[in-house]
Amino acid sequence: MKRKDEIILIIVLIFLLVLAIFRAHYWEKTRNLQPGSIVPEQTFNWIMINTLFQSYEIPDSIFGLMQGKSYKENCTVPREDLRYLILLHRNIEGQAVVGEMVVNKAIADDVLEIMQTLFLEGYPIEKMRLVDYYDADDEKSMTDNNSSAFNWRFIKGTTTLSNHSMGMAVDINPLYNPYYLSRRGRETIQPKSGKPYLDRTSDYPYKMEKGDLCYDLFISHGFTWGGDWQSPIDYQHFEKLLQ
Repeated sequence: MKRKDEIILIIVLIFLLVLAIFRAHYWEKTRNLQPGSIVPEQTFNWIMINTLFQSYEIPDSIFGLMQGKSYKENCTVPREDLRYLILLHRNIEGQAVVGEMVVNKAIADDVLEIMQTLFLEGYPIEKMRLVDYYDADDEKSMTDNNSSAFNWRFIKGTTTLSNHSMGMAVDINPLYNPYYLSRRGRETIQPKSGKPYLDRTSDYPYKMEKGDLCYDLFISHGFTWGGDWQSPIDYQHFEKLLQ
């Protein structure tokens, strides 16, 4: 090998070593980020984006948090049928935020694909934390505009289990995309503070509409949208039936 070729080879090897060091550095920093943390944009120069969208069997620490809250004593969904997702979303300022969600394993890959596309396209989702941080109180979680999925609970005012109980439903930006039911002259709005956003003719942040990117992605993955229902109507809600 000529001296010139040796120098070129050494330079290439040094470059690859530096690249590996930078990737390892940013990968380690990203692994240590907690849900809700902001991810520095330079991270994406060194880390493959799909490595930041992962599905896991429910870790002991997360299951401990869920017990007595979203995973109640009478829950009949086996732990092994659920998956803990770590992913990214963009807030309204465009920052990359670490999110988390528990879903049924049957839709885990669908949700990861949808969320990765939404992230890459800059679709805004304000928060994505487990409902357990709100004591599994759906009203509190929705009022905080928190997007979530699994929660073993009944549909409000009924003895019918919500599809969230199976981990087969996802709510996106719920404050700005509320649930509405009118029955026998009585209105139910969830969250209550979402009442101004029942006016779907107005423009406001986080509003979801038929034909927007979020809608199109969920529909293309076989979900149905609560905004297409007649009564109740649930603008935040996407679900699949468990096969």
